[in-house]
Amino acid sequence: MDSWRERLPLPAAIAATIVFVASMAGFGAALEGYSQASHPVGLLGARGLPHALAFNACGLVLPGALAAFVAWRLRAAIGDGAPWVARIGAWLALLSALAFVGQGLLPLDPTDLESSTSRAHATAWTLWWVAFLPAAVMLAWGLLRMPASRALALASAAAAALVAALVLLPLDLLPSPVAQRVAFVAWFAWLVAAGRGCALPRVRDATG
Repeated sequence: MDSWRERLPLPAAIAATIVFVASMAGFGAALEGYSQASHPVGLLGARGLPHALAFNACGLVLPGALAAFVAWRLRAAIGDGAPWVARIGAWLALLSALAFVGQGLLPLDPTDLESSTSRAHATAWTLWWVAFLPAAVMLAWGLLRMPASRALALASAAAAALVAALVLLPLDLLPSPVAQRVAFVAWFAWLVAAGRGCALPRVRDATG
């Protein structure tokens, strides 16, 4: 049973990535006038737009739920003997995944981007990266000294740096909708690395 649990996160992470990218591309192509380079991902699930409910379910809620499963299994995989920063980082990664789900449960209001509904969606988006940045940094810090987890530590550091640059720094050459998509792709790439990391041997003798 444990071996199956250790192997499930990787296919779950890959499935989350494929479902998200396919949903974004497919629903984007089906929505007249929608541009991947000019419009945010959340607009595909905005209230009143065609197929909004289906996109929110397939493009945000399902991938986010799979990501939450991966983060939960990552916390179990690193074990209670891992440094405390790694353990907290895994919980923050779970919070980030739940915030990703929240973007689908709290859709935008395209008629009023300042409404409470739209602000709730924006809050979920903000919580996604605000939780992920310290999660990735703490995982990188806590796992770097563990030989079996070094690849995941490096992947976490790279993902944190890339997402931080995309969401925090002014990038005049990169439109914000494009930056958002690249940040999401970086997160899903990290998720695949985390899914692979769940199959690594647990650290039983580390002190935190």
